[in-house]
Amino acid sequence: MQIFSAEQIRLWDQFTIEHEPVSSLDLMERAAASCLEWLDLHDMGEKSYSLFCGKGNNGGDGLALARMLAERECRVEVNILEFGHLGTEDFQANLARLHASGVEIRFIQVPEHFRQIPENDIVIDALFGSGLNRPLEGVTAELIDHINRSGNVVVSIDIPSGLYVDRSTKGNPVIRATHTLSFQCYKLSFLMAENAGWVGSLNILDIGLHPEYLNHASNDFELTEAALIQSLLKPRNPFSHKGNFGHALLIAGSLGKMGAALMASKACLRSGTGLLTCHIPACGQVILQTAIPEAIVSVDENENFLTGIPQDLSKYSALGIGPGIGTDRKTQGLVDNILRKYKNPVVIDADGLNLLSLNKDSLSALPPYSILTPHPKEFERLFGTSENDFERLKMALVQSSLLRSIIVLKGHYSFIATPEGKGFFNSTGNAGMAKGGSGDVLTGIITGLLAQGNSPINSSILGTYLHGLAGDIAAAQFSEQAMLASDLIDCLGKAFQQISRI
Repeated sequence: MQIFSAEQIRLWDQFTIEHEPVSSLDLMERAAASCLEWLDLHDMGEKSYSLFCGKGNNGGDGLALARMLAERECRVEVNILEFGHLGTEDFQANLARLHASGVEIRFIQVPEHFRQIPENDIVIDALFGSGLNRPLEGVTAELIDHINRSGNVVVSIDIPSGLYVDRSTKGNPVIRATHTLSFQCYKLSFLMAENAGWVGSLNILDIGLHPEYLNHASNDFELTEAALIQSLLKPRNPFSHKGNFGHALLIAGSLGKMGAALMASKACLRSGTGLLTCHIPACGQVILQTAIPEAIVSVDENENFLTGIPQDLSKYSALGIGPGIGTDRKTQGLVDNILRKYKNPVVIDADGLNLLSLNKDSLSALPPYSILTPHPKEFERLFGTSENDFERLKMALVQSSLLRSIIVLKGHYSFIATPEGKGFFNSTGNAGMAKGGSGDVLTGIITGLLAQGNSPINSSILGTYLHGLAGDIAAAQFSEQAMLASDLIDCLGKAFQQISRI
């Protein structure tokens, strides 16, 4: 699913009006009807409502919805925020229709016009839509605070009022929505952790915008969907053998952290690689060979941490570095040595990233199209702090281009930045994955996919999606609270099957 800017969304509306064709007023009716249908599906269609509307087209959506609710004989009160102008043409048309319905309409000009919102009312927020480009202030900001303090269920139409679509809204007055009903596609602001408290439960409603627009619009961001993922999954030739699916090498483990090596190794094998070699310190040999008999073990000369590299790295089709390796200076030298000798893309996570942050000169030695998988703190250690999520996103794209590497910035909607400037948000996963070991599993999956001949970008997109999907399957089976990182590995098979059935 493509993610569009506020301007692109406006152009999509206009394209639909011109090419369907449909009047802008009828398109507004369509949007209101989709909101009404959502209310019905969620047992909110026969309640009492307080609607707050601006005088733009977002307010027009709200007025149309108010009229539809009134036609059902629901109790409806409409509050219109006055701006000293008549409002858009479609707003005025819907206002005239609403006047004819007998709905109570109140106009708000000053805080003294605020009334206590009835306790059981559902609040419909239709004050400001996607076109907002400045912070709310004065009576508008006070009204936002008044609604937020009410304690009522708040349903925002299009976007919570006060929230920007394409940039940070930190520190600005914003409606705290219980549910957001947006139209046709995700907006960038919905995918940022800093906005989670404002957006609430997000619902994307199809209002029939013209699909042909998608063939003309270009954009930098995309939300990964099942259809895209299925197109990346390569079918297996029934006459193939293990040599057809690559030989992966994992550089992992240290004393007390062999669990990380174990999980990365199992995940790598579960992702389908033909062969796996694990280079580990001597203390982990019995652990690994007992727990994962399918893996080949390469033992470092050091007992407790890694100091040397296996000979002839060229025989490995993909290489993953980092799970549980620690940050000893000798291990740091090992990582730098690998990056300067190995010519294919590498996957780097966890302590591998921490070692890069301690020796940033090694970043210049990254083989082209390597894959870095930092969480926000690891990203900060590597590239510096960001004032907000939007800045971090831009920084990921800049660094991806500079390093000619892929950056998988982990989070609820993990962001995959590519050197070409294209970004992908992952659509799978849940809060139950916020546990130690989940990142090690992701490293193993991506390394395994890369070893099988998938491109680095496709390995990152597919691996992140499978990782999250396995997490969703595990959460359904064990709950978000009780699931373990190792459950992701056990659920990978079902994740592959689910994709294949699409």
